[in-house]
Amino acid sequence: MSATQQARSSASRAADSKPLEYLARGGFVMYGVIHLLFAWLALQVAFGSSAESDQSGALQELATKPFGKALVVIAVIGMIALAIWQAFEAAIGESGQQGKEAIAERVVSGARAIIYLSFAWTGIKVLQGSNASTGDSQQKGASSLMDNSGGRWLVGFIGLVVIGVGIGLLVYGITKKFEQKLNTQQMNATVRKTTRRLGVAGYSAKGVAYAIAGGLIVAAAVTYDPEKARGLDAALKLLVDQPFGPWLLALVALGIACFGVYCFSQARYRKV
Repeated sequence: MSATQQARSSASRAADSKPLEYLARGGFVMYGVIHLLFAWLALQVAFGSSAESDQSGALQELATKPFGKALVVIAVIGMIALAIWQAFEAAIGESGQQGKEAIAERVVSGARAIIYLSFAWTGIKVLQGSNASTGDSQQKGASSLMDNSGGRWLVGFIGLVVIGVGIGLLVYGITKKFEQKLNTQQMNATVRKTTRRLGVAGYSAKGVAYAIAGGLIVAAAVTYDPEKARGLDAALKLLVDQPFGPWLLALVALGIACFGVYCFSQARYRKV
């Protein structure tokens, strides 16, 4: 057996470990809690609040609750477990997949690992007592990039990538591809129907939010205005300023809440 094969075999065994599986399933539970808080903040913004309406705001909100910091610690551990699991998936791929589909899925797994790590890092910053505003960080990052030669092009490219992520999430939800990741044979008819509806609504709402956020990042590059590059917080607050905006944002908030509940189903039925 070659060194590469040995490494893949070791990674495969690590990915299949029961402790990692249990931590990952717990991570899905906390991921759901974060999205429910995120939805609650978005709903408040829809009707006049100026709260930080993104995942960092959700973690800060969680930290203020009874036993909140302990829950944030649990969330950080869960997010790290999810990141490790997805990193293994990116390294070795899923069994039964070959060719272009396998490569694409490994790239997506790598992206998921980065997202989960960013959640964990935000949680750590919240525990350290910092403001941990994702929007502020993104704005500062965009400003720093645009001060460099070619930086505006890079910011614009990042915005296009985020738009692509949003469209991908929307398609992923509408086509119900998320069901391929679930042990649907273990569900009864009612649970499967409910999970499907939650997944469609949740992924679609997140797709819309990310697409708007990506559009704002592109606009920031075009107009040289880093203030627009504040991610989901700016996207949701832009939406609320449109005709029927509060009701549209309330609908998006409902979809994000659906995704939060869907994560609880993932914790039980996700193929890990």
